[in-house]
This record gives sequence, structure tokens and C-alpha cells, in this order.
Amino acid sequence: MACVAVAYALLAGGASALFRDADAGWHIRAGERILAAHALPVADPFSFSKPGEPWMAWEWVADIAAGAAHLSAGLSGVALLYLIAIGAAVWMWFRLNWAAGGNFILAGLFAVPLLSTLSLHWLARPHVFGWLFALVTVWFCESMCRRLSACTAVFLATALWANIHGSFILAPAIFVIYAVGAKIRPAIWGGEAKGSWRAYSLYALAAAAGSLINPHGWNLHRHIFAYLNNSDLIDHIGEFQSFNFHSNGAAEITVALMICFAGGIASLSARRPERFLLSLVIVAAALRTARMLPLAALILLPLANGSISDVLTHAQLAPRFRKGLDAILNYGSGLRALDQTFSGIALAPLMATALFAIVRATHPAFPSDQFPVAASASVAAMPADARLFSSDKFGGYLIYRFDGQRKVFFDGRSDFYGAEFLKSYTDMVQARPGWQAEFARYRFTHALLPPDYALVASLESAGWKETYRDRTAVLLKGPQS
Repeated sequence: MACVAVAYALLAGGASALFRDADAGWHIRAGERILAAHALPVADPFSFSKPGEPWMAWEWVADIAAGAAHLSAGLSGVALLYLIAIGAAVWMWFRLNWAAGGNFILAGLFAVPLLSTLSLHWLARPHVFGWLFALVTVWFCESMCRRLSACTAVFLATALWANIHGSFILAPAIFVIYAVGAKIRPAIWGGEAKGSWRAYSLYALAAAAGSLINPHGWNLHRHIFAYLNNSDLIDHIGEFQSFNFHSNGAAEITVALMICFAGGIASLSARRPERFLLSLVIVAAALRTARMLPLAALILLPLANGSISDVLTHAQLAPRFRKGLDAILNYGSGLRALDQTFSGIALAPLMATALFAIVRATHPAFPSDQFPVAASASVAAMPADARLFSSDKFGGYLIYRFDGQRKVFFDGRSDFYGAEFLKSYTDMVQARPGWQAEFARYRFTHALLPPDYALVASLESAGWKETYRDRTAVLLKGPQS
């Protein structure tokens, strides 16, 4: 199934679809700089709007991995890295299905909305590694290993996660939810809990302690929480907004959330309050921000499978219906038993080699219909000291295209630029009243924008001249340049 997921990713736009987000560009270049300097950056190396200001490269391990892959094989190497991570996440998703007691047939059915939901954020960015760590954490909770060495494993895994992606804050939260569930289960239904709440609490402490093992210590946590709680900033970032359930292709994502919700209810019948609490929290977050939808599908669909399978197995039903349902469930159990007799791990290197050959043949690149790929030749001809106004999306690509040598005004590092900067940018790009004063403050000499932006017409009215235009971008030169 992991191979099917990778094939799905390639068919859904090809390997280039992994680069439809410009942040991949600065992640790659940041990783290459870290490898070259053997040190983490402490100041911004990419912009002329905030030159030398403190910058926290808090996803530095993922950046190094992307940078090393790029140095080895260009964008093909980066694409291979993230396609393997996607495949590993889907493989781990199935392992979580089995740990939760899920049925093989339901897992196969749930995989369809899973792949559609994951495709929202199948991008060459560090959050893909965060998916894998989140899955392993929930799998660990469902498997419930009580050995003392497990605390060490949790500590080390969270330490690594904290240097890869900010989603590491989920680790202690998940353990706390499982601890609460283990504590209240006997009080509600009686009997003994499957897992000790004390053990889960120890894992939560180990995860919290492990997350401090990063170059920034507690400041990393403070930075992430300040970023996520800054509504003035978050409200202007598309992926943090609610998903549009009226958009094309939204039906399967809606189905995924419906299954997650049904699984949360079924978990109460299955006497698994921790699954109910986790479903409640994650579904609420997924309705609030589209960025949480893939995590909801990854974590909650397997738990829903386990809870729904348990309910279906023990439900008191009419004899004829019970007999038919048992036949279906038993068939799924048989397929699972058959699946256990095969191991595809030995084939993994061979599949990775074949995948790399396929990716290399497709020549992955930043999509020219979304980024100023053709216009970059005209940008390269600009004077070295030119001050180019462009969008954050274009900025990330330009960092990649010019290896950070041509400084940009703005890129996707929203936590670095901040809310006030974003407001100033929005006023300018939408040509709001007073935009001229803001524009003059930065002493721009050129502007590179999508043709339909309101600022293009305003600049032309102010005497700026067009030097390049295609369907993706228009390059303008100022009257004093």
C-alpha cells in the first residue's frame, strides 16, 4: 500500500507537485548552507528587508536532509526523499490500524479518503516527517510497551522530532490524553485499564524533556507557541484557515472527517475514552485549520477502524445480519493473516532504486505555471543591487533559483517576518491607501508579480515600465531605475 501511495503521489501531478509550495526552495538552500558552514544560521541570509536580523532555523535536521539530497541528485533527490517519507507514513498508518485492532477490509476502504486528504499537503516540506513521528507516537500508545527502556526511546525520538518539525508539541499532548483515558476508564466502566496512566504520564514527561534537546532549548517552544497564538499573523496564512468543503475534490475529505467522527463515538462503546478525547481534539483542530486535516486522517482513521471493528464484532444484531457481518469481518481477518505471511521490507531498497529512476526520468521542477521560472532569466539580468518587490511565494522560489545570492523582499518564513511586516506587504500588494509611502520606504527598483495583482496596474499608472510578461509573472522596472 505504501507503493500505491507513492504511485498516487506521482500520478497526482507528478514529482513536480511536491514543489508546488515555494517554502521547499528556502528549506533546501538553508540545508545546503548549514552543511557548508557546519553551523546553524543565527541571522537571516536571504532577504534585504530584514538583513542580519535574528532567524531561528528550527527545522534544521529536515533542512540538512533536503540540502544533502539536493547536492547529491538535485530536485530528483529531494523528491525521492519526500516520496519515501510519504510511503513510510502510509506503511506506518497500516501498522497503526493493526495495533488498534482494525479490520483489513475497513483499512482498505479507509485508505481511499486517507490518500485524498494527505494529497492536500503532499509537499517537499518538513511536516511530512512530522506525520511519521505522530503516527509512531500513537502506535506506541496503542501498543503500550511498559518497559523502562521505552522512556528512553520516547525521549530520544522526541528529541529528534523537535529538530525536524514543530509538530513535536503533539508528543507530550498525545501521551497526556492517553494517560487521562487510562485513568478515567476504570471509573466509568470498572475493571482494570489496559495501560497504566502512570506509564503514559512518564512517557509524557520523557517526551517533554526530550523536546528540550535542541539548539534553542525552551526558546523553541516559546517561539512556536507565540507563532501559533499570533492571530494577526495566522489569520493571513492560507493553510491555517478552515478548509473549503465546497471546493472540487472535497467529498472524500468530508468522508474522512465523517469516519473520524464516527470512530470517536464508537470508541466510547469500545470503552476507549482516550481515543474519544483524541478524536475530539484533532477533529476540532482540523475543522479550524486545513493544515490539521492530513493528521486527522493519519491518526484517527486507524483508531476509528479499531473502534468500529470492535463495535461491529460485539453488536447484538438480528441472526441473519449477524451471520453476514461475521462473514465479512472474518474474511478481513483472513486477509490480514495472509498479509502477515509476506514481508516487503527486503524489497524496499529495490523499490527505492526503481522509484528514483522514475523520478529522475520525470525531471521534477518547480511548476512554471505557479512560479516565475521563465521570468527568472530577466531577473538574473537585473543589477546586483536591485531591490525587487515580489510575493512570498515568488520569494521562496527566487531563493532557490539564485541560491540565496539575490536577496528577496519577502518569502514564506512568516514566523520570521511577523504580523506587522505582513500587514505592510498586504497594503502594498493590494494597493490600499498609503501603499506609495510604504513602497518608497523600501526603495524598490523592480517588481515581480502575478499579472492579475492590483499592484501591477497601480505601478504602471505611477510610471513603472514592463520589461517581461507571461501568464505567470510580470516584471516591472521603476522610473528611477
